[in-house]
Amino acid sequence: MSEAKPQILVVDDDRLVLATVSAGLKQADFDVLEADNGDDAILLARKHRPALAILDMRMQGKSGMDVARYLAANTHTGFMFLSAFGDADIIEEATKLGALGYLVKPIDVKQIVPAVRAALARLRQQPAVPRPLPPRASTSAPPPPPAREQYVAIGILMERLRLDYDRAAEALQAQARAEGRAVDELAASMVEAANRLNSVPR
Repeated sequence: MSEAKPQILVVDDDRLVLATVSAGLKQADFDVLEADNGDDAILLARKHRPALAILDMRMQGKSGMDVARYLAANTHTGFMFLSAFGDADIIEEATKLGALGYLVKPIDVKQIVPAVRAALARLRQQPAVPRPLPPRASTSAPPPPPAREQYVAIGILMERLRLDYDRAAEALQAQARAEGRAVDELAASMVEAANRLNSVPR
């Protein structure tokens, strides 16, 4: 029996980005749903229960983060972010919510497809139940899995160095070995460095 195509929800208020990303994913044989605002994204997610959502972080009305909070609390749809912004606080919250990746615009669709496949692979390893929102100021709550921050760093490497997912993951591990550091520690410092670069006025 053939496996159904994974269904991906793409949400971006820039119609050109939305069309470009959707076309690239369709060409890679994904079933794609499109929304150009957060309200429609939530309606589509509620109706179709896609496997993964790619969310524009900053949109008019409901933001990608608002949609992610809904998905985290009410569905087992995974999500990753597509954004031109590098905001440390937003990335930290996205990671705590369970974001599977963070890709920086402008992005080549060739970089998105391997990241989407990697995110789907991670989702298959997780229990198919809604992820509860992390409690605020709770000392008993476990920290987010280290792999999430590594995934953010891998996404940055994919975009900056034009690598596929596997090569970016290998590059992260090789650099950690070369510096004698833990992969989690290096990933955290890379995300912080990227945020600092993105915050420099242009």
